[in-house]
Amino acid sequence: MGNATASSTSASIAVVPAQPAVSKALAVDDRSSWPLVKKPHPPFYFGGFAACAANFFTHPLDLLKVRLQTVKGAAGKHGLSHVVKTIYTEQGVLGFYNGISAAVLRQMTYSMARFATYDAVKKNLTLEDGSLPFYRMAFAGVVAGGIGGICGTPADIVLVRLQNDGSLPVEKRRNYKNAFDGLFRIAREEGGKGLFKGAIPNVSRAMLMTGGQLCSYDAFKQLLLSTPYFNDGLPLHFSASFLAGFVATTITSPFDVVKTRIMNAGPASPYKNLLQAMAVIVKEEGPLALYKGWTPSFVRMAPQTILTFIFLEQFRNIYWDRHAVHNKVRYE
Repeated sequence: MGNATASSTSASIAVVPAQPAVSKALAVDDRSSWPLVKKPHPPFYFGGFAACAANFFTHPLDLLKVRLQTVKGAAGKHGLSHVVKTIYTEQGVLGFYNGISAAVLRQMTYSMARFATYDAVKKNLTLEDGSLPFYRMAFAGVVAGGIGGICGTPADIVLVRLQNDGSLPVEKRRNYKNAFDGLFRIAREEGGKGLFKGAIPNVSRAMLMTGGQLCSYDAFKQLLLSTPYFNDGLPLHFSASFLAGFVATTITSPFDVVKTRIMNAGPASPYKNLLQAMAVIVKEEGPLALYKGWTPSFVRMAPQTILTFIFLEQFRNIYWDRHAVHNKVRYE
């Protein structure tokens, strides 16, 4: 009898380890009871970080675009294949990454400023019901582009010159060591104004770029979400950013060509201002010259836009997930 009682007692004790499943269920219930809150505003620097990450993949395409835009005369004599062959023959694979230090500096000034400003302005323009009309979205993009263009102009000048240096005769090359060396030399040799050469076309392009890229991304995202074919996720981000890249490339191409020509010119520049530069280019090379480099520009813009927004969305999701767990909240 005693043995039987001991056996039944030990058997009843052996059933106890089923508790972890109960604890796990309680944990799930606890999360579902967390209060609902609005998503917090992500850190302002995410846009710059996302653009930098994307730029490492697209920098060679940007370099090809600049080389094509600075060629004067008939574009057919210096087509894309000719430029690629020349760079590879003279400088090797690393030649396609000329100016990468200036590209990173540009993204950490221009892109960081425009993304941060766009989000801030957009937040202030959002209606009480949470909606944001397209015209307000576009206004936020234009304002953000203007601020970003001003912040990024010095780095943009160095970037253009570093990328185009390899196409110049040896005796005319500037031979900047890196982005900061370029900034100091421009300030010393051309004065403080030299750091903002081409600022007007650059800011004009940035306003169109940001208005065309950021607000069209948000607009396409909303449009695609309204269809039964998309949910919030990678396919949505890819599709919306691809369409935004096409819009932005087409809108900004003329300003991009003029900006590149002015920034690449030395102290004795033949271009006086934005409109005069456009007139000279059209008169000497025809109206299609304003769309020189459109193909490499789009080939570069599409992956740049896609990768930037994909990286940005991932950064935001990681931030929101960690914030939710740390503060034990859920999002509306």
